[in-house]
Parts: sequence; C-alpha cells; structure tokens
Amino acid sequence: MNDHPVDPWEKALKVNLDPRFYGAFAEIGAGQEVVRWFFRAGGAAGTIAKSISAYDMKVSDAIYGACARYVCRERLEAMLEHEQRLNLERLSGARGSSTAFFAFADTVSARSFRGNNECHGWMGIKFQSRPGGNNQQIVIHVRMLDHDNAAQQEALGIVGLNLIYGACYYCEQPEKLLESLLDGLSTNRIEIDLIDFSGEEFATVDNRVLSLRLVQLGLTGAAMFSARGKVLQPSEVLYKKPVLVARGRFRPVTHVNLDLAAAALRRFEQVTTDIEPAETVSIMEITMRNLMAQGEVDLTDFLSRADVLATTGHTVMVSDYVEYYRLAAYLFRYTNRPIGLAMGALNLRDIFDEQYYSKLEGGILESFGRLFKNNLKLFVYPYIDEQTHELITLDNLQVPPALRQLFGYLVDRGCIVQLTDFNREYLGIYSHDVLSKIGPHNTEWESMVPPAVAAVIKARGLFGFAQSPPKKLQRTAV
Repeated sequence: MNDHPVDPWEKALKVNLDPRFYGAFAEIGAGQEVVRWFFRAGGAAGTIAKSISAYDMKVSDAIYGACARYVCRERLEAMLEHEQRLNLERLSGARGSSTAFFAFADTVSARSFRGNNECHGWMGIKFQSRPGGNNQQIVIHVRMLDHDNAAQQEALGIVGLNLIYGACYYCEQPEKLLESLLDGLSTNRIEIDLIDFSGEEFATVDNRVLSLRLVQLGLTGAAMFSARGKVLQPSEVLYKKPVLVARGRFRPVTHVNLDLAAAALRRFEQVTTDIEPAETVSIMEITMRNLMAQGEVDLTDFLSRADVLATTGHTVMVSDYVEYYRLAAYLFRYTNRPIGLAMGALNLRDIFDEQYYSKLEGGILESFGRLFKNNLKLFVYPYIDEQTHELITLDNLQVPPALRQLFGYLVDRGCIVQLTDFNREYLGIYSHDVLSKIGPHNTEWESMVPPAVAAVIKARGLFGFAQSPPKKLQRTAV
C-alpha cells in the first residue's frame, strides 16, 4: 500500500489501521455510502465509534434541532457540532490522550424515484488534528452528475472518504487536500462548488484562493464569495433571484467599473418587470482567462483584485465561462427570474466576432440562441474612441457587414439595451492606464478610482504601489 494511496479501498484501510483517528459518521439522504468504505476495507473497529442515519425528519429534528431545510449548510453544521460534542463527552476520558476524534456528516438529495430533483448535498468533517487539540472544520458542497441513484451514491461515498482521508493526512496542506477530493473520480461525476476551512489551524488559509483553485482544477465552473471574503454556495445566492453580472478585469476597480454596474442596475430594474427594490443579485465577475493573462494565475494579483472588489460591496464570481452563452447557461441553472449581463461596447463588438464561436456547430446563431433564451438582456456601456474621440454606442458600433441585420434585430427586440444614464467624465478612464500610474510618487491615478479603492491600494501596497510603476499595458476593454 502506498504512503498516500488514491484507491478508495486503500485509503479506507490506511485510516482504519491508524490508531490516532476515531469518530462518528452521520449520513442522511443517500445511504451510508461513506462509512461503508471503512466497513468494507476491514479493521473498521479502529475508526468507527458510531454510524447513524436519521432519515425521518422528526427523528432528525429530535437529534439535531428543527431546521427549515434538511439539505443545507445549517443542518450539516448542526450534525457536525452534535456528533463531535458527543465524541468528546463520551470518549475523551477513556482515550482522549491518544486519539484525535472526528465527526463526519453529510445531508444529501440524491436522484429520487421520479428523477426530477436537484442532486446535491452538503458534506463536512469536524476534527482534531492531534489528540486533545481544538476542533477544526472543513465543509464542501457537491453536485452529483451521474444519471442514476446507484452511481451517485458511489461517487458520494468516494468523495466523502477522500475528505476524511484529507483531514487526517493533509491537514497542513489545504491545496493538496482539495486536489485529492476527486481521487478515484472525475469532474464528469462530481462538482464541488464550495469549500470552506475554519478553525485556528486554518487561520492563514484564504478560502478565496481555494475557491479559485476549485475553478482552476475544473472541480466547478464558477465559485463565489462575498465582499467580506466569505465563500458562498452559488445556488443559495442565485436561487429564484433576478441576477445582473458585470464582467471585468478589475485591475484595479475604477470609477468606470462602478458606473457601468450602477447604470446597468438602474436600467435593468426599469426594463424588467416583477422585480422588487434591492432584490437583484449584483455580481462582479472575473474569468480564469483574465486571471491567466500572463500564462498562469498570480495569486498576489488575484487577491489584490479581490481586496479592491471587496470595497465595492459586490458579490464576486470567478468563472471559467469565457463565452457569454456558457455563463448564461450557468445562471439559467439556478434562476428563472430576469438575467442581465452588463458590458462595455468593446466587449459587445467581440461577441459579434464569428471566430469566437468556431467550436459550435451552429456558430454564432447557435450561441445567440443559447444566450438570449429566457429573455436575457445585454446592457451596453459606451466608450470614447481614443483616436477619433467619438462616443461609441449601439448607434455607431461597427459590426461585420454580414451581421448588421442580426445586430439590428437583437437591438430592436430589446435583447441588447443601450445604457444612457452614465457619467461621461468617467469614459476616459481605462484600467490599464490607472495600473501604469500606480505608485507612491504619482497621485494622478487616485482620482480615477473610488476613494475606498485608493485607500486599500495604498494601505496594503497592492498592484505594485510600493514598487516602481509597471510598464504600460496594451489597451483592453472595460
């Protein structure tokens, strides 16, 4: 058996034969698929203190307390807290000096008999990394992608086993733990769209970085976190909500980024019906392609962008959906309410580049069919041409001659909406120009960004503020 096997059976056996780890398993919704691996591997008495499945809602409430929903993070954390407390109360006296206790739990909605439910679940482990140590916790949210219940149960069992193994042996290597979650699986079977480490031993772990890694490794197409840096589960944020997404580089956030988002939100609420004030989820999105502009992800640069975005109060999304129709499909998964995508006119011009859709059999027509279904709208922010100083709007945006009638049709139908309520003074601001000016001996850039953004850049030395100004970058879209 390898020092760190990837085979599920070998992993389970290694944990069973290690006298340091001992705990409880509480699984609801897809059978006891995780604990089953430990029973099958042999030597399970060395690991399993208790295994429980509280399927009945009244039984579950009696054990863990009442809960509005049973497949949610709140229920999972109640399960973890209850089971680990019992471990410590019942077992510390007899073996606490030599044993690191853990409680593993999951609450899952696997494929139902009718087959019309969302197949997802919450899974986590609360554990001591050493005998007598304080509790640490890891929580993940999974989506099961197999089409039948048995396959979903199998995949769920493997990812849960991998989580337990990672907590036992990769506690000091969070990224290694994350990478190991799909040992014995593939991204065609399981999606992990949230991972959250907490506890004093994970005090230096930035869950935003791990969210980025989920996307980078293909474990999910998109990850989200709040302005405060808390990781978010996308379906809980987006479910049945109107959504407005503004894509950008945000290197750094400038006045034009916020003006675009604000103007788009005002127009979005004007042209769509059945939206309550402050109901819309407004998201700032960064694509992986944008983050990998230099060939690989610079984590310092990513965190700099995240820190300045935090000052705006917006929810942040990191996605691998370069094509807008793929982003739209992701949003359609979670909501049937109005969706808007806000962008600069330069970005809209790129959307009408047919080479953009070479991978689709139906080309640009197929992509637009996917993009504009469900009444999705594009909200377009103008720009000033740096050569001619002309204001570029939908009226004079140059698109290929063969696509002009299609462009006109989409505008006339209201699929593409011109933003008119904007601050013209901001149109001359480009992030590449701001970035080239950032430095302790130049204050010109400070007027190009919101005061809170300037303050955090200077306080934390972001974007090379404490260094020599970088070389001027090529022009990019807003």
